Amino acid sequence: MRKLVNVQRYLLDTERQHPEASGDLTSLLWDLTLAFKLISAEVNKAGLVELYGEIGDENASGDQVTKLDMFAQDTIVRMMDHGGHLCCMASEEERELIAIPERYPKGKYVLSYDPLDGSSNIDANVSVGTIFAIHQRKSPDGTDGVLDDVLQPSRDLVAAGYVIYGSSTMLVLSTGETVDGFTLDPGVGEFLLSHPNIRIPKRGKIYSVNEGNSHFWKPEVGRYVDWVKSPAAGGYKSRYIGSMIADVHRTLLYGGIFLYPRTYRRDPVNGECKLRLLYEAGPMAYLVERAGGVATTGTTPIIDLEPTELHERCEVAIGSPDDVADYLAFIHGER
Repeated sequence: MRKLVNVQRYLLDTERQHPEASGDLTSLLWDLTLAFKLISAEVNKAGLVELYGEIGDENASGDQVTKLDMFAQDTIVRMMDHGGHLCCMASEEERELIAIPERYPKGKYVLSYDPLDGSSNIDANVSVGTIFAIHQRKSPDGTDGVLDDVLQPSRDLVAAGYVIYGSSTMLVLSTGETVDGFTLDPGVGEFLLSHPNIRIPKRGKIYSVNEGNSHFWKPEVGRYVDWVKSPAAGGYKSRYIGSMIADVHRTLLYGGIFLYPRTYRRDPVNGECKLRLLYEAGPMAYLVERAGGVATTGTTPIIDLEPTELHERCEVAIGSPDDVADYLAFIHGER
């Protein structure tokens, strides 16, 4: 019989394995889990409390902002701005850094996050989630955080994770070693360890990509997608939800590949990327790699990318090692 471990005990046990730890990261993650519980409760009753729909505004990335986007954004800020653990925050919803108010102490960590990934699908009751990433600051302790504190590669993260609000609410977390999953028990309000030491299968049988963009891909991408669903590849199944957090979560557990390649619809020369490096691609790449998978732009490991701005985007190929290797072989003309 599996022992019961809640996320607080898990974090304390992890902290004890590092005698040099101050406990600040543990406390920061505790605060975040409370924010996730509050968001989960509102997502589950959104239709009853009139939180469906858009508010008629665009966020910093040009997407329509939903009522639940704003609720999740405000909840995380109000939970995290006064604990003394952070020097600043960065959100997909905000154009600039989120400063810690002057009246509160400035900590040694930086939080970057997407408060509600997939929110454009929320009215259809599709799974959505929160993605987060934590770096240690580079600027002097005790001062206000600056842009350089946020613009760090995902390889340097001290922790990252996501919460998926689906048929159950699940937190997937890594502090640099294992990747572990916790399911929220709504009866007691606790995240309980349900998926210890998640390891992505070496190969899967599912590919996930928005084939509605297929006319605007590079030919190499199209050839790979044609091949992966052919009898020659074993006939992979297509599964695309349109919520990155849900698609990557399935890929992490079942294996396969999730793609969001560059498209050449509006810019036929340089193309366009969809997913944000700091808030989506980077933390997901960190998690998948620590679970034994691969995450790449097609030319560079995503965790090695050096962000140059808050809302930078990149190409994404994430998944099982063998599946990503097949994709890269097509991209580089080796197949």
